[in-house]
Amino acid sequence: MLSRDVISTGPLILRPPTEEDAEAIVKACDDPATARFLPMMPSPYRMEDALAYVRDVPATWEGGGAVYAITENDRFVGSIGVRPPDRDGAMEIGYLVAPWARGKNVAGTAVRAVTDWLFDQGVHRVELRAEVENVASLRVAYKTGFHEEGLRRDGRRLRDGRYADVVWFARLAGDAVPAAEPYLPFFEGGELSDGVVRLAPIAVEDAADYHRMLADPSVARYHVGPPSTLEDDERRCRYTGYWWASGQRIELAVRDAASGAFAGHVQLTQVVHVLGQAMVGYSLVPEYRGKGFMSRAVTMLVDWAFANTALHRIVAGTDTENAASHRVLERSGFSREGVHRELFVRADGTRADDVAWSRLRPS
Repeated sequence: MLSRDVISTGPLILRPPTEEDAEAIVKACDDPATARFLPMMPSPYRMEDALAYVRDVPATWEGGGAVYAITENDRFVGSIGVRPPDRDGAMEIGYLVAPWARGKNVAGTAVRAVTDWLFDQGVHRVELRAEVENVASLRVAYKTGFHEEGLRRDGRRLRDGRYADVVWFARLAGDAVPAAEPYLPFFEGGELSDGVVRLAPIAVEDAADYHRMLADPSVARYHVGPPSTLEDDERRCRYTGYWWASGQRIELAVRDAASGAFAGHVQLTQVVHVLGQAMVGYSLVPEYRGKGFMSRAVTMLVDWAFANTALHRIVAGTDTENAASHRVLERSGFSREGVHRELFVRADGTRADDVAWSRLRPS
């Protein structure tokens, strides 16, 4: 059984919740974002639910777990709990932050403190899991030194009956917690814009437009990989935040800044941290071609990458016959480097040469 310590960390005090916290607990839990990512929690969340939660706290502690209210200046700002150990002694941590305290690193501070406290109690392994669309929780896991260990497909059933993929993380006693910033930081303000083109994370709501774009013959001709279904593309769009938070890739919708209409897609992928290299890829819907949209989008993204990441080299590859793509890269400051012979497999089974391009970080 864990000792019932009060934990002090920075401006936060973690202590067992009391009935005096019930009103704040109701306000925190009866929140759309909280309800979305905690499907087992009652919704709507009422006072009787909060009181039952508080009254169950002693039983959780007696069973080997822990429950804390996260407070700041004596005000409830969230909760964090630890499940009793499994048969191997591992313990799983979970948390929520009240809407009025988000964006202040409350979860990160509390998770780091409770994890370190568990290690002081002799726990060897602490686990954490987050749905692929729960970007805030994913960022907490990476920031607090948890290692991504795998993906559980359809691992959580949501309120609407849909299944969602879940990312599993763990920290072991003795694991170092990196102090470095994310390799691919999120856009400040959530998007980039030059007044004509706007770049924002591609979302599930874009899946139908994205799917129609890929089905266009002029796009499909140069697309690498098998055709996808609309369901495939919806699933892909749900991974946008996870891929970005984990430093794997950036997937963006290209929008008309004036109307907000979907104009295309641009990505920064094949990110190789040790080389400081990534690849840019892109496609545009027919009605926005010939307006310079993609040259603006690629230039904006690459300029941002060199200003905000450790990337030194951005590369691209184009079919030798894709003249429109060649023009985009030339206008975006890329230089030809050579040709990879018969690299691309076309839909008809024939192979095409690839023109290799690169743009280097300005000296």
